[in-house]
Amino acid sequence: MKEFSVPMALVDLIPVVLFFLASRIIVNDLDACRTKLSSILFQIGAYLVTAAGLLKAIYKLLYALGAGDFIWMNNQMFPNQAIGFLLAGIGLMLSVKEYGKRVYAILPTMALVGMMVIGLGAMDAALCSLAAKRGKTKALVLFVVSFFLSLCMGYLSSRSFDTAAMNWIAQGVNILGQGCLLGGSLVLKKNA
Repeated sequence: MKEFSVPMALVDLIPVVLFFLASRIIVNDLDACRTKLSSILFQIGAYLVTAAGLLKAIYKLLYALGAGDFIWMNNQMFPNQAIGFLLAGIGLMLSVKEYGKRVYAILPTMALVGMMVIGLGAMDAALCSLAAKRGKTKALVLFVVSFFLSLCMGYLSSRSFDTAAMNWIAQGVNILGQGCLLGGSLVLKKNA
């Protein structure tokens, strides 16, 4: 039996909201340096990641309320998040091309884990590059920390989330990671 509680499910919404806000800031701030294709890829990816997290949080809430075990809501998280991060990362890397860099994406054979790491790496590398070009060292540091915390989430996802303790640890790491992404996005804003 899974140890989900209503407060845990509500706290699980925090990183979803933080990621969504960060992605909106990134889209609005970088439109001038992005092609239509890169913007579309990033936005589709960001929406997939947001939807995956939202459905997982709703799953926990419904389970905690005793409404049922809607396992598909739980199982969709990893594939949708992996594909979403990959698309968002490719979209941002294409936008970096505007600054004179070229990036080629290669899909690894370890599909889901590889896609997520590549997508997150591409997304954070592009954001770090933009932060460096804009002289925003704080944003760069926040993006690096966000990436490493996301890698920690990858490690944690290989563990069982049936216990409350593991869920709270993962939520704390995820909130910190998405908070760093949001903070870096705010610092990176053109007028900040």
